[in-house]
Amino acid sequence: MDEIRHSHRAVYEANAEDWDRTRSRVLFERPWLDRLLAHVPKRGSILDLGCGAGEPIAHYLIEQGRVVTGVDFSRGMLAMARRRFPGERWIEADMRDLELEEEFGAIVAWDSFFHLSKDEQRALIPRLARHIEPGGAFLVTVGPDETEAVGRVGNGAVFHASLSLAEYTARFEAVGMDIDSFVPDDATCGGHSVLLAIKRAASHALARPAAN
Repeated sequence: MDEIRHSHRAVYEANAEDWDRTRSRVLFERPWLDRLLAHVPKRGSILDLGCGAGEPIAHYLIEQGRVVTGVDFSRGMLAMARRRFPGERWIEADMRDLELEEEFGAIVAWDSFFHLSKDEQRALIPRLARHIEPGGAFLVTVGPDETEAVGRVGNGAVFHASLSLAEYTARFEAVGMDIDSFVPDDATCGGHSVLLAIKRAASHALARPAAN
């Protein structure tokens, strides 16, 4: 598992063009994205964490009048995003090292956050909270329950992990966020398990560290 997890960047880099070509543009994610957008005013900022080549999620957010910053560790993916949407900001970085020293109206991490190990997810949640404005939202795909699994991207293996809903709830509450909704294996959304968390309006700073 560790060997697969540490090869993610190479797998996505090697399969960037094939992944982009085969990535569905149907936008089955739209109902969840619209719920996220309800928390972000027009011209508000959204961080797309694991943005890939910008299609279709970043594209939709831009069309809805939001300002997008995309973060991804694949140089090939980002090159495509920059060509498509030169007016937005695209940053090559590993989400585990996220430190942009700014807040966003929302963060979306669709099919990206779940590539982290359980401990990496636990460490990243406080960083995410620091990057979300009070009243802002975090939309993420996870697993239906606590699990580890192996998937495929092109001809490469990729790692997936998830905490339990109870642990996500506790860890988000510890950083001033509440889970608004969670749908495991959402049949209307390609079978994704989707979680939406909202930062409390009074949460200008982390409330307390999460328990280990």
